[in-house]
Amino acid sequence: MAYARWKHILIESQRHALKAVDEWNCSSGNYSDFLTHMHKAWHYLLHAEFHKAKIDYHYRDPKTGQYVLIDDEPKAWDLEWCLKKRYPDSGDIVRLNAELFVALRNKVEHRYEHNLKIVTGGKAQALVMNYEQEMVDHFGPVFSLADRLRFPIALQTLTADGRKQLQDAAKKLPKKTRDVVAKFEAAIDPAAKDDLRYDYRVRLVPIVGKKTDADLAVNFVNLDDLTDEEQKTMVEAGRLGTVITKVKHVEVADKDKLLPKQVACQVEAQVPFEFHIHPEHTEMWRRLGVRPAKGVANPYDTDARYCIYNDAFKSYAYTPAWVKKVLKEIGTVDKYRAFFGKEPRMKKVTTLPKQADPVFDERPMGKTA
Repeated sequence: MAYARWKHILIESQRHALKAVDEWNCSSGNYSDFLTHMHKAWHYLLHAEFHKAKIDYHYRDPKTGQYVLIDDEPKAWDLEWCLKKRYPDSGDIVRLNAELFVALRNKVEHRYEHNLKIVTGGKAQALVMNYEQEMVDHFGPVFSLADRLRFPIALQTLTADGRKQLQDAAKKLPKKTRDVVAKFEAAIDPAAKDDLRYDYRVRLVPIVGKKTDADLAVNFVNLDDLTDEEQKTMVEAGRLGTVITKVKHVEVADKDKLLPKQVACQVEAQVPFEFHIHPEHTEMWRRLGVRPAKGVANPYDTDARYCIYNDAFKSYAYTPAWVKKVLKEIGTVDKYRAFFGKEPRMKKVTTLPKQADPVFDERPMGKTA
C-alpha cells in the first residue's frame, strides 16, 4: 500500500517506540537499547510532524543558504534541534524530559545500566507517555499504541523488601553518573521536577470491593477528576512513599454520594443558567458513558469515578467528582452551547421594587461606622 511520506516516517517511529518499551519491560532488557530506540522514536515522530506540516527540517549553510549534505543527501535536524523547534519554550516540561534522555544516552556506563534504570524509571515512563500524547495529538487516536502496550509486572514494586532493593541499587550509582541527572535538574525550574510530564511516578493500590465486568487489572486515575480531599490524600501518600502491605475493606454505604437532584442543585448553584435532572443531567451521563440505561442486564457497569449502583435501592448515586466533571464540561454558556447544541435557559433575575432616592454615603467603600 502506498503511504504518504510522513506516514512511513511515523510507522518507523512507532516501531522504535515499541522496541524501546520491550527492552524496558524485558527482565534481560538493555537500558542503552531503550534509550537508543526512544531517541529514534521521538526523532522520527517530530520529522513526521514537520514533513506533514511541510516544514523543511534540514540544515542549511548560513552563508550560502544551500543544504548541508551527507553522502549527497540533505542533513536532517538532529533530535535536540527538533525539540527546540517543536517546543520553543526552553522551560517546556515535555522538552526538558526528552532533553534529559538525550544527555543520558551519551553518558551510560554498561555496568551501571540497571541502577540508572531504577533511578530514572518515572522519567522514562513520562518519556513514553509524552511520546504517545504527542503522536495522538498530531495524528489522531488511530495511531495510538495503547492497545499494544501492557503494564509490566515487577515484584520490586509490590513488596517492602523489593522497595529496599530499589533504594540500595540507586545508592550504588557512581557520582559521575548521578551528576548527569543532578546537574541537569539543578538548571531547571524546581516545579518542573514535580510535573508528571517530567517524572511520572505511580503508586500501586490494590482494588477492593465488588468487581464488575467493566473493571480492568489496572485503572488510570486522573488527578483532575478527584475531589480536593482525594487529591490531597493522593499527593501526601506520594510524598511519603507509602508501601501498602495489607488492605482491610470496610463497607460504607454510599458515603458522600449524591442523588441526581442533589447533583443538579450543586451544578445550578455554580452556573448562570438553569440545570435540571431532565434533560441536561440525564443526557450528560448517557453521552459520557457514566452509567448504563435502566433495565440493562448489568446495572453495575458504571464509571466508578463518577457513579455507583446501589443494589439495595436499585438506583444510582453520584460522586462529588461527577459534579466537577459536569462543571468542567458545561460550566460556561459557550461550553453548554457546544455540548448540548442549544442555548441555555438563563436564570431569572429578580427585579427589586422601586425605592425612594437613596441618601449617598460619601465615606470610602468598605468603611463602616
